Amino acid sequence: MTDRFQFNLICTDGEARRGEITTPRGRIRTPAFMPVGTAATVKAMYMDQVRDLGSDVILGNTYHLMLRPGAERIARLGGLHKFSAWEGPILTDSGGFQVMSLASLRKLSEDGVEFRSHIDGSPHMLTPERSIEIQGLLDSDIQMQLDECISLPAERDEIERAMELSLRWAERSARAFGTQDGKAMFGIVQGGDVPDLRIRSARELAGMELKGYSIGGLAVGEPQEVMLTVLDITCPELPAEKPRYLMGVGTPDDILQSVARGVDMFDCVMPTRAGRHGMAFTRRGKINLKNARHADDHRPLDEESDCPAAMDYSRAYLHHLVRSNESLGGMLLTWNNLAYYQWLMENTRSAIERGGFSDFCQSTRESWDRGDIEAL
Repeated sequence: MTDRFQFNLICTDGEARRGEITTPRGRIRTPAFMPVGTAATVKAMYMDQVRDLGSDVILGNTYHLMLRPGAERIARLGGLHKFSAWEGPILTDSGGFQVMSLASLRKLSEDGVEFRSHIDGSPHMLTPERSIEIQGLLDSDIQMQLDECISLPAERDEIERAMELSLRWAERSARAFGTQDGKAMFGIVQGGDVPDLRIRSARELAGMELKGYSIGGLAVGEPQEVMLTVLDITCPELPAEKPRYLMGVGTPDDILQSVARGVDMFDCVMPTRAGRHGMAFTRRGKINLKNARHADDHRPLDEESDCPAAMDYSRAYLHHLVRSNESLGGMLLTWNNLAYYQWLMENTRSAIERGGFSDFCQSTRESWDRGDIEAL
């Protein structure tokens, strides 16, 4: 394994890209979906399960970990990999999104963001430099610049102000990160749904010659067509030889649509959160196990899956667990959902390699559209 961080673009199929990131802690096959391990855990999963499903990298959250148990404590305990028993690469976000969405009494300035913890109300200051320092203490392999993410819709003046501040914070984050062997810092493209602001943000970040680029400020309530239009505008402005990460996305269809536009990396809480609330993702689309029609259904979730959660338990049993609020129900459905997401990524990569990505997308959507309702 290399002692450097590097990205190799293996092949393309239209705009879809098949690549590989190598790090000292392991490789990341792209397109990649990163399970979200917000507080040093992928909810309802053991780390060896996450690894065995085919996940090459997971995501950790700077905001949550800085508040509890604390970045300095994690550093004393050997870093986030040892702390969470995950040996592969870890990407950490900057904490900016959570500060904007969760923290109370926020005060934004050129220097950073003053806020009070959503846990105990304690005061904190998050600057670009402090965010990078925390991510360094966590010892993550891919780190994010601090940015300001605003919700859409918003006025152009507000979008432009946040985009320009994020660019200045990108420069400060890059200086704080410096040169670290085997690690990378990604910039974050902002600009809302305004085409010229997105282009400007992407071009200025590309000029900083960072090791990777994220597309932020999406999946914040805008329609899918808005997100896809932003990707159509943004991806061509980013260096082809660097990885592209769409933050916080999303549904299986969002992922396929975004891969078709040149995105390499994804993360989202959807598969784990949906599993805890009785929703399963399968080759036949979404299945709501809360529905009464599953009460006498002896079929497994997906007879073609190789995941025990999808094969070994009847829908009737899963329905019972969900309706009874048994924790095992959320565990099994989360396991199934992450298995499905990794199946989708594995087959996406294979389809790009053989030049059949468009056909794979079509057949996958046709299977979703057919649904799972059959005569029992």
